[in-house]
Amino acid sequence: MSDGPKREPAVRTLAMPADTNPSGDIFGGWLLSQMDIAAGTVAFQRARGRVATVAVDAMSFHKPVYVGDVVSTYAEVVRVGRTSITLHVEVWVKRGRTGAEIKVTEGRFTCVALDERGRPRPVPAA
Repeated sequence: MSDGPKREPAVRTLAMPADTNPSGDIFGGWLLSQMDIAAGTVAFQRARGRVATVAVDAMSFHKPVYVGDVVSTYAEVVRVGRTSITLHVEVWVKRGRTGAEIKVTEGRFTCVALDERGRPRPVPAA
C-alpha cells in the first residue's frame, strides 16, 4: 500500500456498475480507455496539437478495480522522438470502502503528433 502519487492526475473518475465485466470487477477495456485518454491529453499538451495513439506496450494489470473506487490516471512523458511521444501511464485507485490508495495498472503508450491532414508532424521543442 502507498500514499499514491503526489501530482495531479490527467484523468479522475468514479468506477460505476455499468463498467463491470461478468465477474463484477471493472472491465479492463474501460480501464485501458481511461489510460488512453490520459496519455492523449498529456501528449496533446506536449505536442501542442493533435495526436493519435499508435502503440500500447508493456501493459500490466496489478490489482482489480471495484465499483465505487475513485480512479486516478497519471501520464508522464518519458521520451520525445521526431514525431512521437512515449508516455508512462499509471492508474491508482482510492478504494471506496477503505480509502486505501493502490496502484492497479500501468503501461507504456506511444502517440504520434499529427498535422491538419492527419499525417505525422514534428513534435515542437520543449
